[in-house]
Amino acid sequence: MIHFDKPYSYYQGKVRDVYSFTETNELAIIVTDRVSAFDHILPVPIPSKGIILNTIAAYFLNQVKHICPIWLKEVVHPRISLGIKCEPIKLEIVVRGSLCGHILREYNKGVTNICGNTLADNLIPYQLFEKPIITPTTKANEGHDMDISPASILENKIVSKEIYEKLESYAYQLFNFGQEYAATRGLILADTKYEFGIYNDEIVLIDEIHTPDSSRYFYSKNYNELVDNHITPKQLSKEFVREWLIDKDFMGRENDVMPNISVDDVKSFRDRYLEIYNLLIDQPLELDVIDEEDSWKNAIETYLEKNK
Repeated sequence: MIHFDKPYSYYQGKVRDVYSFTETNELAIIVTDRVSAFDHILPVPIPSKGIILNTIAAYFLNQVKHICPIWLKEVVHPRISLGIKCEPIKLEIVVRGSLCGHILREYNKGVTNICGNTLADNLIPYQLFEKPIITPTTKANEGHDMDISPASILENKIVSKEIYEKLESYAYQLFNFGQEYAATRGLILADTKYEFGIYNDEIVLIDEIHTPDSSRYFYSKNYNELVDNHITPKQLSKEFVREWLIDKDFMGRENDVMPNISVDDVKSFRDRYLEIYNLLIDQPLELDVIDEEDSWKNAIETYLEKNK
């Protein structure tokens, strides 16, 4: 445990360690190398994964400040971001431009109405939608996030109609930006999630955006041809971890046993994260740094001291 002089609280999430500083109303988020899938943490970390994700998230947060306020103030270490502590809105706003991932699995079960969106019959797996759709989920403190419709959000008074409409507006604008950016890199942003919070009565974009853990990318070259021929296009996202686990008959069910993850598997996972980084970001990845708990503490304390 890191010990700071100022009052703070600590929370360990599935992949992030979060320090909350009372006096400054700020958060320091350490993005670890842990990997979560199906609400389970894999038994081995993926080296440098946290630095890769934190760098991508910070890059895109700074790119979308013209769309909505962001929580991020400064990256104080390649795996640590520090910014405003907001009151989280207990929703994930998931925007989808393609029939893949969770909704493909639901569609294959015969579910055609997802979060108030009616999907057409006879859609092909990975088919692009004419227009993106939003499929919100609840943000659970424990257990699985659950699909929820906008009508149920309002009925359960999770947020007001005014706030929900603003969340949708921000989400569509952010997704449009993400899709246009991805297109310049020869990629398709197929889906992603956004999380928001409230600070000083203002909606603020929080958490990570457009990373391979929160988003699903595909190569755009020959994408439609592959889909039309029922060939699964290669994706660049954490979904490859889920698919690897599914192939090993693990989906987080009660009696599922986590499969063994070999050294070669770890290298393969890391290579996929590096692949998407190099496709998305035109700047060197800062991996040659002191990367241990004491260095994290020093980076955070330096920031706090500088910004008293």
